[in-house]
Order: sequence, then structure tokens, then C-alpha cells
Amino acid sequence: MFLKTSFTTLIVGVFVVYVLHTCWVMYGIVYTKPCNNPKGANCIIPFLAGNPKLQLSIYTSLRPNAEGGHTLIHKEENFDVSSKFERTLNVSLPKKTRNNGTLYALIFVHQAAYDPWHDPRQVHFVAQLTTYMVPKPPEISLISGEAQTQGQKEGGQQKKQHDAPARGGARDGATSASDHPVSHWRSRLTLNMVSDHFLFDREYLPSDVHRYLRVFQNGKKMVYLPLLFVDQLSNRVKDLVEINSTTTELPLIISYDSISLGRLRFWIHMQDAVYSLQQLGFTEKDADEIKGIFVDTNLYFLALTFFVAAFHLLFDFLAFKNDISFWKQKKSMVGMSSKAVLWRCFSTIVIFLYLFDEQTSLLVLIPAGIGSMIEVWKVKKAFKIQVFWKGGKPTFVFGKLDESERRTEEYDTLGMKYLSYLLYPLCIGGAVYALIFLRYKSWYSWLINSLVNGVYAFGFLFMLPQLFVNYKLKSVAHLPWKAFMYKAFNTFIDDVFAFIITMPTSHRLACFRDDVVFLIYLYQRWLYPVDKTRVNEYGVSYDEKPKGKTQ
Repeated sequence: MFLKTSFTTLIVGVFVVYVLHTCWVMYGIVYTKPCNNPKGANCIIPFLAGNPKLQLSIYTSLRPNAEGGHTLIHKEENFDVSSKFERTLNVSLPKKTRNNGTLYALIFVHQAAYDPWHDPRQVHFVAQLTTYMVPKPPEISLISGEAQTQGQKEGGQQKKQHDAPARGGARDGATSASDHPVSHWRSRLTLNMVSDHFLFDREYLPSDVHRYLRVFQNGKKMVYLPLLFVDQLSNRVKDLVEINSTTTELPLIISYDSISLGRLRFWIHMQDAVYSLQQLGFTEKDADEIKGIFVDTNLYFLALTFFVAAFHLLFDFLAFKNDISFWKQKKSMVGMSSKAVLWRCFSTIVIFLYLFDEQTSLLVLIPAGIGSMIEVWKVKKAFKIQVFWKGGKPTFVFGKLDESERRTEEYDTLGMKYLSYLLYPLCIGGAVYALIFLRYKSWYSWLINSLVNGVYAFGFLFMLPQLFVNYKLKSVAHLPWKAFMYKAFNTFIDDVFAFIITMPTSHRLACFRDDVVFLIYLYQRWLYPVDKTRVNEYGVSYDEKPKGKTQ
């Protein structure tokens, strides 16, 4: 007991140190030490302090260095750094871009009296207006073979199918789509500029800002030009438009807003973090989910999200640890619903396959995969399955039940019998309805969606046999309550994540479904207090006097 407690304490201690270290790092990101002596030689003063007359010019080009020509698409005269604006314009696409090519935007902030290409005090930024993605395979009616029209997509007949763009061809005979990436148009260009007249100290110049800083000598003083930043985090997958050979022009939304130096440094670090994840193998969809967390929430809510995610990770680990410890020591299935264990294993595997088919974020997919493996191991323990290998072929041997386990199994079977009268017709009816009225990428997609809809919509009913066994035995002492409590905390944290991370609607609703079941378990915990004179599943009674000499 001491070792277990000390290990948990160690984990919690590491978690606290990690949170404090992260807070210190975040403070170092948003805080920059200013120059204390403005007249000193170490100070770098802002060019904007002289209130120069500026102009914003945006060009398009086939190359990032503008070789081969460039086209002016927008000019913002009398550009005010502190004034927010948004412009919508149509951009003509060159022939090479229409033929699966690229297009770049060259953004200049320069003095109004100069041409941007010849202004020595100009700052510029190159942003890619196109990106490559594999187009989503079409969805068809598996009965009539009709493809889903664009109007039906916008109508949202099957909105869950559009939560994430798929990256593969159709399976099982469905209409196949190209597996090659094609050019997509980024319909939004977000510009930012630091409006603070911040004095940098040359000795404490942040490395993240250094690459955006252009400095020139003005007499004895060092002057830095305006800090121009293009927000790449605002480029979301949902805003992409596929480009084909007949597309001559597409709309582009140009938005501008001033930001503080601390916010600029924060966005730079977040943008670099997303890029690093993509280099490590994260897909565009996974990166897009992380972008959504940063872009769609304010900084205060983002800080709350960080702490919520940290506690979610801690409780996940502790729940897994205690759940595995409970099942590892468990020798008897008295009071435990074996069918509920089997159903949880089946449902977690189905959910994992569904999330994988929907190309859900790895933030959701990886924990689902780990949970599936743990549930398979629980089934092996619950049914006392032993695997023997003979000649390369596995042989499965099931253990025998004792008298107490047979009584629990009778209650379990009786509960499942009553439940099947309601559950099976609902699941079969839902699958038939989906086959007739909805459209899917393939028969496999229909099968997985039908199974997962049954799991999500009626899956909580399979938790009822355990409640029924508890009611018949008038006891909850056989349940792993320590793991239950950690999972309970995570259940309520999942409610918060349901509004933060993009996921299929059915998976989001399932988070709230678990709250109801857990509240019923808590009610049974209060209704049936633990009797310490009762022999538990380990054959131990806590009120037994120890055998041995009287002290």
C-alpha cells in the first residue's frame, strides 16, 4: 500500500512541477524586458515612433521571389497601424495555378511616397495562398448509387460525415476519388502588426522576434522597422476551396488587426509548435484541430484549456493505473457483469474504428486506441481465458465459474434479456434507416457508422446490467471505485473538451451520456454502503481479527 501511495504521490508531484514549469515558460514568452535607458546605445527604438505615412500593398506571384512577374491585387492607402479592417476581393488565378500549381501573396508595408520595390524602409512577408490536399471521396447512396450533390452537402443531411475531410479512396466498390493531392485555395489572409512603441534592449532581444526584426542605423541610434506578421493559424481546413482548371478567380478575405508584442511572441511559438507537429508526422487535419484551439478561443479560455488538458492527462493516467491494478489482482467475477465488460470491449473497438474512419484528431484517436487494448485485456481476465500455442495455432481455454459467480452470471443474463427487447430493434431500425436515406463513402463506412451510432445512442443501456447486478446483490463493494472516481473527473472534463476539440457530433453527445450513468452509480454507492464484515472479491473481511498471538 505504501509503494502504491508513494508512486501516485510521485506522479502528482511530477505533474505539479510540470504545470509550474509551463507557467514559467509562458510568462517568459509573453513578457519582454524593455530597455530602461532610452538614450543608451543598447536601445533599439521603433520606426513607428516618428508617425510615418505608410501604405499597404499586396501582390500575387507564381514564385515567392516574384520572378516571372507579379500582380497588384490590393492597395491600402493611408494605412493606419492601429485601425482594424477587413476587405473582400476577387483574385484572378493564373493558368499554372489552375493546373494544380501554386500562388503566393507578397505583402508590403512601405512609405507612402515610395514604390514598395524600391523603398529602403519597407518590410514584406511572403504567404502561400494555396496548399495541397487529397480531395474528399464522394458519398453515394448504397441503394440507388446516386452521388451526393453539393446542395445536399450544404443542407447537412449527414453532417457527421463532414466533420473531417477523408484522405483516401473509397472502399468496397464505392465511387473512387483521386488519391493525388490537388491545389486548394486559402480564402483568408490575416495580417497583424505590432502597434506598441516598444524599446528593445540589444542584450535581451528575444530570439523568436529576431527573425522578424529589420534594423537600420539612424545616426547613433538603432531603429527597427514595423513588425509584420501573417497569421498562419487562421488558415483552417474548412476554409479551403478546391481549384480546378475552369476556376478563373476566387474570393480572398484580407483582415488586419494590430496586436501587442506579447501576443505576437505567443503566436510565433504556437505557429512553430504546429509546424513541428507536422514535421513529426501529424497530418493537416490533426494540425487543423490544434489551430482551432488557438484561433477559436481567447487567451484566457486558452489558458483554462491548458489546465483542463493537464488535469485530464493526469486523471487519465491515474485511472488507467488503478483500473489495471484492480483487474490484475482480481481473481473472482462475483458482483461484476461479464457481459458489460464484453460490451465495453466491443464498443471501444467500434468507436476506435469509427474515429479512424472519420480521420479524427490524434488527440482523440490515440486515447481511444489505448483504451481498446485495455478492454481486450479485461475480457481475457473476466472470462478467465488462457491461450496456448500448439504448432503455431492458438487454443483458447475458458475457466470455470464457482457458485457465487454463477449467481452473478444469472443476474447478468436476466438483465441482458430484458435489455435486448429494447436495444436490438432500435439498432437494426437505425441501420436500415441510414442505408435508405443517408449517403456513405462505402459499405464499410455504413457498417462502422451504424455500429457506432448504436453504441453512442443506446450504448449506455449496456451499462445497465451492472446496475441491475448491483441492485440484486444490494452491494457496490465489488466495483473499482478509485478508478471510477478518476474516470468521473475525466467525464466532466470531457464535457468541456466536447466544446473545444472538433469531433463527430455523436461522440460529443456520448460525453454527456456518461454523466447520467455515473450519477446513477453514485446513487447506488449512497444507497448500498459498503459492509466491511462482508468478504470481498479477494476473500478478505476488513472486520476479521488477525490470526496469531494476542499482543
